[in-house]
Amino acid sequence: MPTLQTRTSFNAALEKKAKLQKDAKRAQEQVARQQQEINELRDEMGPMAAAQYRNGGLDPSVQLFLSSDPDDYLDKAERADRLSSRQVSMLSSLQAKQHELAQTRAEAARKLSEAEKARMRLGGKKEEIQGKLREARRLLNTLTAEQRAQLEAKEAAADEAAGTSDSAATYNGPTSGRARTAIEFAYAQLGKPYGWGSTGPDSYDCSGLTGAAWRAAGVSLPRTVQEQYSAGRKVAKSDLQPGDIIYWYNSSQHNGIYIGDGKAIHAPRTGKNIEVTPLSYMPYFAATRP
Repeated sequence: MPTLQTRTSFNAALEKKAKLQKDAKRAQEQVARQQQEINELRDEMGPMAAAQYRNGGLDPSVQLFLSSDPDDYLDKAERADRLSSRQVSMLSSLQAKQHELAQTRAEAARKLSEAEKARMRLGGKKEEIQGKLREARRLLNTLTAEQRAQLEAKEAAADEAAGTSDSAATYNGPTSGRARTAIEFAYAQLGKPYGWGSTGPDSYDCSGLTGAAWRAAGVSLPRTVQEQYSAGRKVAKSDLQPGDIIYWYNSSQHNGIYIGDGKAIHAPRTGKNIEVTPLSYMPYFAATRP
């Protein structure tokens, strides 16, 4: 079966790909907006350019000098001065916008490239996990009926040791407030299947469960195990309180919610359901407090 590390790595890559795709989309939308501004500015400048062409490209002062009406000359001179200043301003604005657009295009291209690389890496991780699943199925198919029965007996014994056979349907611990709300939410999910990459409501992976539980309590947590570990306030094992998030193995592999009395509730792995387990069931690493 795929390891916890492999699944967690895939989830982190999935989150990164989604973020990069959003960034790339925003950059493309900005390019479109800036291009529209440039098009509108060019449309506005169009009549001025046409007028200059009709006048043979003569300098406005030369054209006005040829006028036989002094009043008309002065009136047109004033208007020409305003027109010239406006043209300079619009040309300057157009140049600045074109420069800004070029920078935005380059940034959009970079973000698109990063998103594509993330997509390719994600495809590689998916292939790796699918390969492990195929290998696990192949090995399972080689077992005799007796070996399968022994394996099922070991799984049942492990579940019993973890406290799944008589897990309470409701939480009756000492904590209150947001922590209690988070734990009660997690308890309501007992028996639901582990779903790789899932955040509910029908199935959860480990960090999907911890995130959803604390979200029910009004606290927003990052998506992955590593991100939740980095975002939380670290607490010593001797200072554990119900509601704290437990990390097993390392900071990025697997987590659950401490419920007191040396136990935690967690979403274990593919093929198993959300359960209550002793902290000692897996190598304890650390804990954080949201």
